[in-house]
Amino acid sequence: MSSKKGEHNHEHDSGHIHSHVHYHSPEIKKKQINRLSKAIGHLNHVKTMIEEDEDCADVLMQLSAVNSALKSLGKEIINEHMTHCIIHAIEDGDTTAVEEFQKAVQKFI
Repeated sequence: MSSKKGEHNHEHDSGHIHSHVHYHSPEIKKKQINRLSKAIGHLNHVKTMIEEDEDCADVLMQLSAVNSALKSLGKEIINEHMTHCIIHAIEDGDTTAVEEFQKAVQKFI
């Protein structure tokens, strides 16, 4: 079980446990949260469009915009994780963290 905020443990098949803390700068987190908040607001607008029986083509266009915003944010998070967390995991020999990240990326794409 993790003891610090952002701390993650990865257990290898051999039973060895790697522990590391995910830290992201306040600026990066703020930027990502702002982007997510905008996407949530946009999605709420789509909900309103559906409730008000707006044109289906317009709803689909707006849903496409929300989807693009979320994909873009996901790519940003992948890049941030690769350039910080995964590099540290590799330096520490934590192959489990790399494998878990690969699985997450596969689900994302």
